[in-house]
Amino acid sequence: MTTAALAFRRKQIRLRGLSEYGQSVWLDYIRRSLITSGELKRLVVEDGLRGVTSNPAIFEKAIVGSTDYEAVINSSESAGLDAKGLYEKIAVKDVQDARTFCGQFTRKANSRTAM
Repeated sequence: MTTAALAFRRKQIRLRGLSEYGQSVWLDYIRRSLITSGELKRLVVEDGLRGVTSNPAIFEKAIVGSTDYEAVINSSESAGLDAKGLYEKIAVKDVQDARTFCGQFTRKANSRTAM
């Protein structure tokens, strides 16, 4: 195993180890590609992530900093929406997808954490 791989593995173990002290690790970040790429699944399964939080500022960074939302923004269904409506369309979908996804793994781990 390379030095970088060993360092990464030690970080994984420390992150997972927090649960032994009653701590649930949550990610204060959400982005559609985090869900669709499988990275969220990896964080939950391998690193022990228990949830995801978000707010309008986090979504603003995700929308401006990626191409994840171009199809939604440019769709005919979004054409008549104001900024709030478009935000809600994006945010609700991502939060529901993350909740559904994280929920299936946290339930399997018998976690009392709710999203």
